[in-house]
Amino acid sequence: MERSIRIVLADDHPVVRIGVKNMLTLKDGFDVIGEASDGDEAITQTLELEPDILLLDVQMPRLPGIEAMRAIMSGTPTVKILLLTSTISTQQIIEALHIGARGIVLKDALASHLQTAIRTVYTGDYWIGGKRVVNLVSALHDLMQQAIVPQRKTYGLTPRELEVVGCIVEGCSNRDIAKQFTLSEETVKRHLSNIFDKTGVSTRLELALFAIAHHLVEPTP
Repeated sequence: MERSIRIVLADDHPVVRIGVKNMLTLKDGFDVIGEASDGDEAITQTLELEPDILLLDVQMPRLPGIEAMRAIMSGTPTVKILLLTSTISTQQIIEALHIGARGIVLKDALASHLQTAIRTVYTGDYWIGGKRVVNLVSALHDLMQQAIVPQRKTYGLTPRELEVVGCIVEGCSNRDIAKQFTLSEETVKRHLSNIFDKTGVSTRLELALFAIAHHLVEPTP
């Protein structure tokens, strides 16, 4: 028999916590092992209990959900966080996913989406816009096109390095990039090394997520 998915539920409204807990305990496979009523409690409960899933309200007293998530991801990066919210902007979604959220569930869709969303993120995928998402980079790219784009910062990247970043977001290999710009693969590697240093990331996936969250690539028309 499969073990239940262990969940900590963090929401400042007792009625919401009771409703969500009842919703989950009516179905096999879910075990609410802890509850929190503010951001600080959410951090403590998550670090102590090490759940599989944290259901985290975005609007929390003492410490907002997004800030609580930053602290949790630095201390327990294995927990998968689903944000619960009544309303959220596209830019906030992009920020939350970049920090480490695995999905967002709107409170008015809890009854229809919550259990599926939990199982989706538990198995390693994402839950964005009321559906399963496998390719996070692609989903973030789509979200970015919907967001109001602030003035673009380049983090000291040269025009060629920004072109390389765009290729990474598109999923190109070093060989693809070299061919596209008539460069050697060694030159591409040097560009990537410089880009990693300037942006503070260490992998291609981190670079792609960073680029999308910080608007280093222009939305595709």
